[in-house]
Amino acid sequence: MTIIVSAFYKFVSLTDCDALAARLRDELSTRDIKGTVLLAGEGINATISGAEPAIDAFLQVLSRDPRFADLTDKRAQASDHPFQKLKVKVKPEIVTLGVPDADPARDVGTYVAPDMWNALISDPNVIVVDTRNTYEVQIGSFPGARNPGTERFSDFPEYVRTQLSDAKDKPIAMFCTGGIRCEKASAYLLTQGFTSVFHLEGGILKYLENVPKPQSMWRGECFVFDARVALDHGVVEGSHALCQGCGTPVLKVAEQIQGDMSPSVCARCGTKS
Repeated sequence: MTIIVSAFYKFVSLTDCDALAARLRDELSTRDIKGTVLLAGEGINATISGAEPAIDAFLQVLSRDPRFADLTDKRAQASDHPFQKLKVKVKPEIVTLGVPDADPARDVGTYVAPDMWNALISDPNVIVVDTRNTYEVQIGSFPGARNPGTERFSDFPEYVRTQLSDAKDKPIAMFCTGGIRCEKASAYLLTQGFTSVFHLEGGILKYLENVPKPQSMWRGECFVFDARVALDHGVVEGSHALCQGCGTPVLKVAEQIQGDMSPSVCARCGTKS
């Protein structure tokens, strides 16, 4: 059976997170849907998997809540559930930056559709920033994008303070996996006085889904936080697995360059797999 992986988020004020979590948990569990749903006062963030009719039915139920009526998801196919169980959690933030003033529901940068992204990042005057963590950047990114060198998203404000503070009047274009981190990062930059802030709408996943490979500027694969590990153009499963020693993404043995079938060696911890 083909499994649909659905990812969605929305920044919207929620004052009933505990009650909402209970309702969503019931709706998801009765449909054999697995994955993670995060709720916070700032909104919802989820990646779930299940049979397509089950996913469609759940999203239809969710859309009856006026706060989620315009919510859209990003989809990919998988041969099996990439998640082992269902988690519905209430957290302080749906994506942890640690800066309460950064509120995309109040003020956010300019959304750039995937089919307009190439033109923006090809402008030599635009500073392109990958808002993901180092281990994600290492297996794929856009050419010329700056790597902030972060281990977690909450490190991003320090990168802005030390590396971007002299670029407040320059155009900044940011991207991330599904759009949520760069959307919040754009809100943060606006609070810091940046005047021209853009971010890739729907993130890398929407870009890989919508932009044909011959026209794509993406290089490598896109790390995802589930059993698929990484995705390629067309949002199909890529050629990476997780290191058994430290969890860093490494190439699968069968995907070694030029047919080299020697074990993958993790550059971070040296584990062979």
